[in-house]
Parts: sequence; C-alpha cells; structure tokens
Amino acid sequence: MNTYMAKPATVERKWYLVDAKGMPLGRVASQVAAILRGKNKPTFTPNVDTGDYVVIINCKDVVFTGNKLTQKMYRHHSGYVGGLKEKVAADVMEKDPCFAMKQAVKGMLPKNALGRKMFKKLFVYADAEHKQAAQKPEVLALTTKSYE
Repeated sequence: MNTYMAKPATVERKWYLVDAKGMPLGRVASQVAAILRGKNKPTFTPNVDTGDYVVIINCKDVVFTGNKLTQKMYRHHSGYVGGLKEKVAADVMEKDPCFAMKQAVKGMLPKNALGRKMFKKLFVYADAEHKQAAQKPEVLALTTKSYE
C-alpha cells in the first residue's frame, strides 16, 4: 500500500466564513490555523499547502479570557538598541482589532515559506461586512464555548 501525497495542482480549495463574535481569541485562531493548513482534510500533506480559504468577521467582538486584555503584551523589535516596542492588548483591540486575530493565527502556522503562503489565504474583518461574498463562503461553526 502506498502513502498518498497531495500534489499542489490537484488540491481543491473551499471558502469558509467564521463569525468570531463572543468567542475566545486563541480557540478561534487554533481552529482557523488548522483549516488554513489543511489538517481537517484526509488528503493532508505536511509539505504541500492543502488548506482552504478562511474569512473571519466580527473580530472587534472577540473575547480575551482572564486578565489577558490588561496583561497581554504585543511586542516587536526594530533591530536597533532600545528598539523594543510594546502594546497592551486593550490598546491593540481599540486601534486595530484585526491585528490581534492575525497575529494569533500567524503564530500557529509554520515559520517558513509554506506558512507565509498559507497566511495569505486568511481574510480578517472587524465588522460583519466582507469583500469575499462573490466566493460564496460556507458558514463554519467552530467548536468553542461562548463567553458572553
């Protein structure tokens, strides 16, 4: 019996719509990352991008559990001495709520060229309106508890 290896030309991609309203950020991000990678398909191959497209809406209504809203820090460094920049999650959510979701999903994807290719299939919107209506994404109900 031979092991099945997916070919990039034969991968069938679907579009999914995820409503993040009232759901914890990390739980949504982990399931979306698995779909972007293609781990939900029986044809999953680690070295081929077999994942689907994902549109996430209502990111401004995502929930941070515990004290993460006041204690979680988003950090990046400019590369220069003293170039560490830090922002609290509450400030990030106020300025750009999509950034937190993108960073959470990006951190769960592979750190290589294949991961960057997978990340391009993610579309994140703060409100319920999105530009991918022509692709007719099917609504995906994630298996997370609601924390309203």
